[in-house]
Amino acid sequence: MAAEEKWKGWAVEQQKEAERGGEREPCVLLGRRLDEAGRFAYAALCGVSLSWLFPESEQSSFRTEFIKGFVKWLDLPDAVLPTMTAFTDGLGGEGTDTFTEILLKDPVLKENPLLITQDLLSFSLQDGSYDARARVLICRVSWLLRIPLEDVEVLEESLLESLKEQKEEDSETAEVSRKKKERRRKLKRYLLIGLATVGGGTVIGLTGGLAAPLVAAGAATIIGSAGAAALGSTAGIAVMASLFGAAGAGLTGYKMKKRVGAIEEFEFLPLTEGKQLHITIAITGWLCTGKYGSFTAPWSSMLHSSEQYCLAWESKYLMELGNALDSLLNGFVNMMAQEALKFTVLSGIVTALTWPASLLTAASVIDNPWGVCLHRSAEVGKHLAHILLSRQQGQRPVSLIGFSLGARVIYFCLQEMAQEKDSQGIIEDVVLLGAPVEGEAKHWKALTRVVSGRIINGFCRGDWLLSFVYRTSSVQLNVAGLQPVDLNDRRMVNMDLSSVVNGHLDYMKQMDTILKAVGIKTKECQPEEKGSGSLFSPQAKKSQRAAGSEARGEENTRKEEDEAGGE
Repeated sequence: MAAEEKWKGWAVEQQKEAERGGEREPCVLLGRRLDEAGRFAYAALCGVSLSWLFPESEQSSFRTEFIKGFVKWLDLPDAVLPTMTAFTDGLGGEGTDTFTEILLKDPVLKENPLLITQDLLSFSLQDGSYDARARVLICRVSWLLRIPLEDVEVLEESLLESLKEQKEEDSETAEVSRKKKERRRKLKRYLLIGLATVGGGTVIGLTGGLAAPLVAAGAATIIGSAGAAALGSTAGIAVMASLFGAAGAGLTGYKMKKRVGAIEEFEFLPLTEGKQLHITIAITGWLCTGKYGSFTAPWSSMLHSSEQYCLAWESKYLMELGNALDSLLNGFVNMMAQEALKFTVLSGIVTALTWPASLLTAASVIDNPWGVCLHRSAEVGKHLAHILLSRQQGQRPVSLIGFSLGARVIYFCLQEMAQEKDSQGIIEDVVLLGAPVEGEAKHWKALTRVVSGRIINGFCRGDWLLSFVYRTSSVQLNVAGLQPVDLNDRRMVNMDLSSVVNGHLDYMKQMDTILKAVGIKTKECQPEEKGSGSLFSPQAKKSQRAAGSEARGEENTRKEEDEAGGE
């Protein structure tokens, strides 16, 4: 709240200043208010950050186009473009600290470094497409400038709130109401979903596709008159419509018109009523009778974004699986068997011979529904990929989080997207918890072509149930949900959840604790290290350290670090 109040107070002052100066001279873009050294350092910082974040050859065109447009945005001379391009190609990384210091010393930024985040956001939104790579860059540059991630999110939310408030104010007059109707008639050509379904998009349908003429007035509060002019330029109406999806209805407007292959059920359920410039989709791994009989139940505390959805898929089969899991645990496995199984899993000697005979006789209870859901989760993942590729969610970054078979849906979604053109810049972060998928790094490499931010693999070495359902696949287990994925890429983050997860069913029952452990904000848990700019909570950092050290076999080093950190 403090960050929000601070930002809103500053925004009001900026708007008053803009209004006072409006008669005298045209507004200047925030980035152009910096002195020449500041603008050079600003562009250079973005250049070296792009190189660090997206060094791959397939990202070359994105880096080049971004920095080319950014040099123009800052009104830098064309002569600096070769230098900035060299920065994006990997040169000058050692100058990151220097560029940061120069930028922070600029008089314009002394009062509020968040101006840089504000300017980068304006630049990134100007064409109506909020690329996931641009958001990752904004978060990276903000972190270098010691701006907390919370402030970045407040800035994004404030932009939408400004548009919403402006709409409410203007609707008080009949004249504006009449003009709105006129605009709606003119805007029909931009809408891919009929006006009758706009209700599914709630506020965003109005502040996005239908109220674009309000953009300049409303956005001026947040991004300044010049920034608002960039958003509300010649294609302002189409810009905002594309940003939030067809008619603003986005994912809630999607309904599977007919059966797609083997898929019988596929629908997005809203988890929150808010709207945001980035969205989160959660995917449940199974259902069971009672408290966890709905897709939304495990995600009740998640607050990764103000706009969150849950994917409802194949409920009949997931319910059968959940009941089978309960039967397996409650009817056939006693406490001693569980402890013995956990021991063999942790020892890494799991074979068909180590499973108790009583458990093997119960195998038919779980094998069939598990096999069915394994196949269907892969098909659902591929279908989700094409929904996201079609930009049903609009031109906004998407984060995906799922557990068990829900994580498998995400894995196959990303694999499918990686095979398609124009699949980059859609996915920001992904979190796979207890994923029943291949754990070898070579199979995960393709995911880095699609994911702009982090790929979090949450695993538990003692998950005997996941080991059991994979018992026939190979003698030597290699499942992502049981071990780190040893992929050498800055996106890959392994989180050892063994201290949180005692068994596979805990992924549903302990979700609130798990979310905190992997650094996902919950409704009861606000960021504990606001000033650090860190994306992870202390508990998440501990899990990450544990996973990394186990993967490299550096147990002694890790213990020394933990002891030092506790002092």
